[in-house]
Amino acid sequence: MVVYEVNLRVAPDVFAVYRTWLDGHIAEILALDGFVSATVFADDAPDSDGWQRLVVHYALTDRAALDRYLEHEAPRLRADGATRFGDRFAATRRILLLETVHPKEPIGWRKAE
Repeated sequence: MVVYEVNLRVAPDVFAVYRTWLDGHIAEILALDGFVSATVFADDAPDSDGWQRLVVHYALTDRAALDRYLEHEAPRLRADGATRFGDRFAATRRILLLETVHPKEPIGWRKAE
């Protein structure tokens, strides 16, 4: 699995409109081949300048799916946000590759004696 992380800073005067737009943007991305899910996180406090922070984790089946997205779809989708919101938001991105998962033991689970 691959996680494509998008870190967002959004100006307070456009945050509500941006947040509504983001839901549709995410739906459009999830319709693409290879995208499995998206999780949106909100920072618990705005920056000192009042800008809000959001983080979106897109889970993809593999790196090839992400590479297809970056080559064929990302330029158009990024341009849409830039056209709508200009300098009222900023985005940085990174790619996370799954290494290990450490599940918690289920409640009530006991080893056989």
